[in-house]
Amino acid sequence: MKRLSVLPQQCLLLLTCLLMALEAVPIDIDKTKVKAEGHVEGEKVENPDTGLYYDEYLRQVIDVLETDKHFREKLQTADIEEIKSGKLSRELDLVSHHVRTRLDELKRQEVARLRMLIKAKMDSVQDTGIDHQALLKQFEHLNHQNPDTFEPKDLDMLIKAATSDLENYDKTRHEEFKKYEMMKEHERREYLKTLDEEKRKKEESKFEEMKKKHGDHPKVHHPGSKDQLKEVWEEADGLDPNEFDPKTFFKLHDVNNDGFLDEQELEALFTKELEKVYDPKNEEDDMVEMEEERLRMREHVMNEVDINKDRLVTLEEFLRATEKKEFLEPDSWETLDQQQLFTEDELKEFENHISQQEDALRKKAEELQKQKEELQRQHDQLQAQKQELQQVVKQMEQKKLQQGSPPAGPGGELKIQPPAEHKAAEAAQHPAGGDQPLPPGHVQEPAVRTDPVHP
Repeated sequence: MKRLSVLPQQCLLLLTCLLMALEAVPIDIDKTKVKAEGHVEGEKVENPDTGLYYDEYLRQVIDVLETDKHFREKLQTADIEEIKSGKLSRELDLVSHHVRTRLDELKRQEVARLRMLIKAKMDSVQDTGIDHQALLKQFEHLNHQNPDTFEPKDLDMLIKAATSDLENYDKTRHEEFKKYEMMKEHERREYLKTLDEEKRKKEESKFEEMKKKHGDHPKVHHPGSKDQLKEVWEEADGLDPNEFDPKTFFKLHDVNNDGFLDEQELEALFTKELEKVYDPKNEEDDMVEMEEERLRMREHVMNEVDINKDRLVTLEEFLRATEKKEFLEPDSWETLDQQQLFTEDELKEFENHISQQEDALRKKAEELQKQKEELQRQHDQLQAQKQELQQVVKQMEQKKLQQGSPPAGPGGELKIQPPAEHKAAEAAQHPAGGDQPLPPGHVQEPAVRTDPVHP
């Protein structure tokens, strides 16, 4: 039975196509020093992230499929071509109802997640009237025309999308590294332009000195050669180099005991060679370049050893590679510092692209500044209008007071009565001869008599 998965015990053969490229081993971990431990049956194995934007959905689908006995048996007898061609996907019609129901639920959740991502993206540019169905077409790992149920077409699309994405994973990483190197050179040259002639010469001299220092390192063995593996056998495994045995070596470095050397396990074999060239303490050594070197070494060994191109090395493939002439008498290995990573034309094109991006950002910044200034102008204008209205209201209030018309209260009532009205009101409230008490100090005048006066 041939297994085709880099994820032991969990996904069996299916993930050979789905999980073809994994992140490099962290530089602070040397897996060659990790002693292999027996895998406990039923133990949950944590698998590395594929880096795909649908990684979680991919894993959940595989986990659910693994619970179906019929599908698991088909996986164990399938080969890569059956998986890639879609033949395996048709077996989905035979899985249990419970599995299909769970897959339907997973697909609906994934569609909902993608719609949320699309909406968030479109909202960020203030767009309206989003056509989710049209935008979902850009996601090729599921059948967007049927958002409710998981069908054989969905499994087929998931396999093909993951296969394509992961096959291009290394290529994408190489392109990103090349851009990284060109950016470093671009920034160096831009910095030199800011210096006077004397300082520029000193900086150039320092740069050449660091390059020379970085290139002065011990010989790097050809990855996958007998000399390289024997060095790991002796220095990392602590074994007698005269007793080197390829079969024992394979079992020692199959860390998860799944019968394969996967990409991470292979990359761990090159740690000793990389330490000859790179030291994080040295200013002249770039750790990004070290990881690119590790990737190149792993790709080279895979191309030489992986016969069926499933990106896994079986014991049979490994032993067959040790019988080749290249294993005993390999060509010299050129490290990155011995290669031209880009041409002047490529650098010039890269700098032109950067210049165009900077121009676009500058124009955008100018537009935003103009918008800000316009908004500030409108704000100032509104503030001036507000102050002007407040002044007019104040003047109207003063004018009313001067004309004897008291200002109105909040409810429209008069706050102050005019003097004449005030006196009339007082007279009405306190008629002459009334019984109302007089205020202190007030002397009431005698009433005028109207009857005839007799002498």
